This record gives sequence, structure tokens and C-alpha cells, in this order.
Amino acid sequence: MSRLFETLERLAATIDSRKGGDPAASYTAKLLADPALAAKKLGEEAVETVIAAVAQGPDEIAAESADLLYHWLVLLAASGVSLDAVADKLAAREGTSGLAEKAARSK
Repeated sequence: MSRLFETLERLAATIDSRKGGDPAASYTAKLLADPALAAKKLGEEAVETVIAAVAQGPDEIAAESADLLYHWLVLLAASGVSLDAVADKLAAREGTSGLAEKAARSK
């Protein structure tokens, strides 16, 4: 198992433990209580990751990617989507050309 996956699982568990927490005391609890805010923050982090990829170096890309993954996990938790549900979607696409998969979604 990759270190990234193990780290994501631990982070997802930590995020899950913040559900129902005091939004004034926990940034994660604040995002979990407001899925629209969580989505907005994910978008901001996605843009920052793109900027790092275009104009900065590997360390900045890694740092922004970490922020992006954190906010992605928070949005999943806020929306009631499990990592297993995402894995199921990815597994269903295995062995399918990216172009064919995209064309099938637009039907």
C-alpha cells in the first residue's frame, strides 16, 4: 500500500472525527458544516495547485497538492461521499480509454 493512500486514510479519519465539532474552534468542522464553503475552498486550492504547476517548483506543487487533497477529503466528508465510493467509480473506469469514458458520460 502506498504511503499516500495510508496518509489519506488517516487524514480522512481525522476529518471524520471533526464532524459535529464546534465550527468556531475547528477549521475542519467549519468546512464540514458548510459544504458550499468546502467546495469553494477546494476550488481555490485547485487554482493554487495549477499556478504552482505552471509558475513554481516541485516543492510548491507538493505543498499545494497537499492542501488540495485535504480540501477534497473535507468536501467528500461534508457531502457524505466515501473514499470507497470514489474508488468504485475509478475501478469501473479501469481498462477504458479516457476518450471513450468521457464520450460515454456525455450521452
